[in-house]
Amino acid sequence: MPEIHFDFPVKAPADSVFDAIATPMGLDSWWTRRSRGTPETGSEYVLNFGSGFDWRAVVTRCRPSEEFAFEMTFADDDWIDSRIEFKLDERNEATQVQFCHAGWPEANAHYRSSSFCWAMYLRLMKRAVEIGEVVPYERRLEV
Repeated sequence: MPEIHFDFPVKAPADSVFDAIATPMGLDSWWTRRSRGTPETGSEYVLNFGSGFDWRAVVTRCRPSEEFAFEMTFADDDWIDSRIEFKLDERNEATQVQFCHAGWPEANAHYRSSSFCWAMYLRLMKRAVEIGEVVPYERRLEV
């Protein structure tokens, strides 16, 4: 099965990066329009991306400042049962992020589009954590 991988540094402590990837307030600053959930294993997240796009995910791993992962349970067909994982390693005044979106059924057009979107969104996460920049939801794939 195809997977999307990115490794990149964020010039911030691991707890700041963890908050950006695992809390509703953090997710809403770079990825979702609105989200709900609690960063703990077994918790359900509601991930809203606009009208008709209330996706769901269940947290499968949660180790504050170290890793956060969830499995998509309700989403577009290609995303259902896929896994989104972040591993964090703080060193030298920065946090190295290992990102993976695994479990794609095939490397189709949606996979290729999502690969591009993840790169854009993760850049926004990095900027939100490093410099506090929050781009309005409607413009996030434009900048």
